[in-house]
Amino acid sequence: MTTETLAPAAPMAVDSIHARTHALRQQVAHAFIGQAEVFDQVLMALLAGGHVLIEGVPGLGKTLLVRALAAAMNCSFGRIQFTPDLMPTDVTGHAIYDVKAERFQIRRGPVFANLLLADEINRAPAKTQAALLEAMQEGQATIEGRRFPLPAPFMVVATQNPIEQEGTYPLPEAQLDRFLIKVLINYPSLEDEKHMVESVLSGKVAADLDVSRVQQVITQEELLAMQQGVAHMHMDPAVTDYAVRIARSTREWPAVVGGAGPRGGLALARLARAHAAMDGRDFVTPDDVRTVALPALRHRLMLAPEALVERQRPDDVIRALLHKVAAPRQ
Repeated sequence: MTTETLAPAAPMAVDSIHARTHALRQQVAHAFIGQAEVFDQVLMALLAGGHVLIEGVPGLGKTLLVRALAAAMNCSFGRIQFTPDLMPTDVTGHAIYDVKAERFQIRRGPVFANLLLADEINRAPAKTQAALLEAMQEGQATIEGRRFPLPAPFMVVATQNPIEQEGTYPLPEAQLDRFLIKVLINYPSLEDEKHMVESVLSGKVAADLDVSRVQQVITQEELLAMQQGVAHMHMDPAVTDYAVRIARSTREWPAVVGGAGPRGGLALARLARAHAAMDGRDFVTPDDVRTVALPALRHRLMLAPEALVERQRPDDVIRALLHKVAAPRQ
């Protein structure tokens, strides 16, 4: 597993970003069947340099998605199964004594990977969750008082089960805010599920649903160049103002007791640029902002008790906001 930091890349042109994202879709589809919207949202977050929280019941292919994406980009893959007895050192690493060398050596943990899957992150206590915060926010891990940079590119994909809440530790708002997007993954369609079953009837067992057919189509250096290309995209001030007004309006909505902070507006802008680049455009439109509003904001809203009694969801509030906040004329 490589942990070296690559040199800063020159921004990639939008047409090249579009072509490479299309190639990534094709390769990941060999392993991760269906759920195209889920994959596009994860890819948007990757191009925007952010982290992803995926919520869905077990068995929907979340691990397979991250593994397939890592294989298509020749990136290292790490996985941590969060449990109540997981310690921070199980995430970052620890020092061990080498008898032959008569000194302590640092053994790096699974966080030192390009793509890290934090499975059922809400099953670990707060101090272990906090060990991941430093990695997500600062791109480094502290082991025995020493700071070690994480490999670039680096993205955390955390999962949580929305149904089973017994024995879990809900993520605090401060940590939820560190995730660029929250993706909701549902059961596959009938055709996609039939395709999955057919895949294991061709002389395979269920465990053989792996990433062996996924080929590398981009390099880590190209991924960094894609991220730089997205970061250097132009965004008209009127569209920026629109994104900020949407984020600020969540703080004034009657059904919300805690709206999106400044990171909400930043998330809208970062994801809107990534969405435009994936679409082959070097400019951002209000439609890009509207398209990314749900995954960018749904985990940043705290609904009022009366809204919860009425079974309102954050997505309902965001859709209502999008109808109310006036978009700039194109």
